[in-house]
Amino acid sequence: MPKKSIYIEWRGNQRISLNMSSQVVAADDIDVDFLPVIYQYLRCLEKEQTDVSRVSQESSQKVLELQRKIHTAREQVRKLPGVEYSREEQLRRLEALRKQLALKKRLLLKYKAKSDIPH
Repeated sequence: MPKKSIYIEWRGNQRISLNMSSQVVAADDIDVDFLPVIYQYLRCLEKEQTDVSRVSQESSQKVLELQRKIHTAREQVRKLPGVEYSREEQLRRLEALRKQLALKKRLLLKYKAKSDIPH
């Protein structure tokens, strides 16, 4: 039975979300698009430095946003199937699955050929 975890995201003293999740995540579902946040951060730094405290506050918010996004991506990567195995173990498992597939294909062809022979 999969282990369930509770993830709580905090902003200051406010709780933003509560997510109970033990689902397996597909690699395509992981949001690793960090460039827009980094770009926004750099834009904050490039603004005129007339109100330094406001620029500092905006840049701090962008850094926190980037940290949250990285944290979320790390949590999702941990849910990918097979991540708990070493690279070598993953390769061994892949090779075993390929052998099983080849055997099953041969057996299917063999039984198909037997069924095609008239009695």
